[in-house]
Amino acid sequence: MTPLVESFGIAVRQSREAQGWSQEALAGHSNLNRSYVGEIERGKAIASLTTVEKLAGALGVAPSTLVIRGEAVNEQNLARFIKLTSIAC
Repeated sequence: MTPLVESFGIAVRQSREAQGWSQEALAGHSNLNRSYVGEIERGKAIASLTTVEKLAGALGVAPSTLVIRGEAVNEQNLARFIKLTSIAC
C-alpha cells in the first residue's frame, strides 16, 4: 500500500484511541465490520469515500478532517525519514 493509505490508518487509530474506543466500538458506531476497521488501521485496506464518511461521522469529525490527519501523519513520517537519512550519510 501507499504511505498515505498507511498514514490514514494511523490517523484513524489515533482518533479511535482518543475516544477511548476499541476497534469493535468504532466498527459499531460506523456500521462497519471490526476486521475491516483493523485492516484500515494497519494500512492493508483502502477506505472508500463512503467508508471515510462513516468513520468520520462515528468519530465526530468532518471526513476532510480525518483525511487531513492522515496527510499530517504522512508528512511527519516523511520528515522523520529525511532526518534519519541525513544522519546516516
